[in-house]
Amino acid sequence: MHALLLVAALYSVLPLVWLLTSATKNVGDFSTTGAFELADWNLLGNLRDLFAEEDGVFLHWVRNSLLYAGLGAVLGALICSACGYAIAKLDFPGRRALFAVTLAGVLVPTTALALPLYLLASELRVVDTFWAVFIPLLTNPFGVYLARAYAEAAVPDEVLEASRMDGAGELRTFLTIALPMMRPGVVTVLLFQFVGIWNNFFLPLVMLTDPKLFPMTLGLFQWSSRVSQFPQYNPLVITGSLLAVVPLVIAFVVLQRQWRSGLATGSVK
Repeated sequence: MHALLLVAALYSVLPLVWLLTSATKNVGDFSTTGAFELADWNLLGNLRDLFAEEDGVFLHWVRNSLLYAGLGAVLGALICSACGYAIAKLDFPGRRALFAVTLAGVLVPTTALALPLYLLASELRVVDTFWAVFIPLLTNPFGVYLARAYAEAAVPDEVLEASRMDGAGELRTFLTIALPMMRPGVVTVLLFQFVGIWNNFFLPLVMLTDPKLFPMTLGLFQWSSRVSQFPQYNPLVITGSLLAVVPLVIAFVVLQRQWRSGLATGSVK
């Protein structure tokens, strides 16, 4: 078992090690050194060239990715949590049918929705704008399903009934009572949202043509398609890919404490 876990860990870590070593190389070092071999330290030069290329367009990509993923993850997690809580704890006509539709939405691949979303964005005249990518990312059927399952288990009906008897409305009950109880589940949804939006590629590819609106994934892809003709883009793409991994690592490290608290609470109960 330990050997299998070690192999799985190496499989996960080695690409990051390759990114770290490759980001320190210049164009000539890629043909004279091995994959995991260090050459002359050129990381600072690669970073300087990366942020200077095409009048600093990479800074626009970083800003766009942070806006898409940061705001989208927070708002999306709140929307999914509210929907999941409503399906789990509120009694209204069509609740079961709505949950069935949500489950069906989990089975639909996101690429199948790209063309309908583009047609809707075209009708609304928001193609090639920030909103064409940002608004569709706020909804996530899997996030609703996950929030519903967590609300069902973590929020007792007696607590909600006591809150209503004290005169709290449904919105106040959700924000002040249910949402703190659902915190580990909300953090999980937020992390799924952040990772999914940060790595999103196909929707921006369909919606955007202005390079200054690209996220990092699409911008680096555009540069990587030029490597065969212009080798000087190779260290820029690798260094940019290394920087693109950093926010994901930070998000996992910062938010894992919430998962631990949720597991501890469940074990005490």
